[in-house]
Amino acid sequence: EAPLVESGGGLVQAGGSLRLSCAASGFTFDDYAIGWFRQAPGKEREGVSCIWIIDGSTEYADSVKGRFTISRDNAKNTVYLQMNDLKPEDTAHYYCVADKSWRCAPISAKYLDLWGQGAPVTVSS
Repeated sequence: EAPLVESGGGLVQAGGSLRLSCAASGFTFDDYAIGWFRQAPGKEREGVSCIWIIDGSTEYADSVKGRFTISRDNAKNTVYLQMNDLKPEDTAHYYCVADKSWRCAPISAKYLDLWGQGAPVTVSS
């Protein structure tokens, strides 16, 4: 079974909301930071948000602050990304990522260990 499995992507109009889920398995959930990166066509992968599981501390990219909320359910080993007031520029493939050493500091995607298969999010204007 894949260590990270995303769900919840889709098509929404600008101003709408979506919630992404990332179900984790095969590793000790509490030991990791888990977050979301996204990649739009023709652009580099960028960090969106992160949560350090053991203490719940969070980080957000400036572009999503106030609109996106990351949370975790320890009983379900699942991380969520609630996305509100979506904009066309939020259109991208969203990837769940986990790393034991991350601590949610800004970091290049290439250094992070575990990746999900991604979920598409399309925001129409």
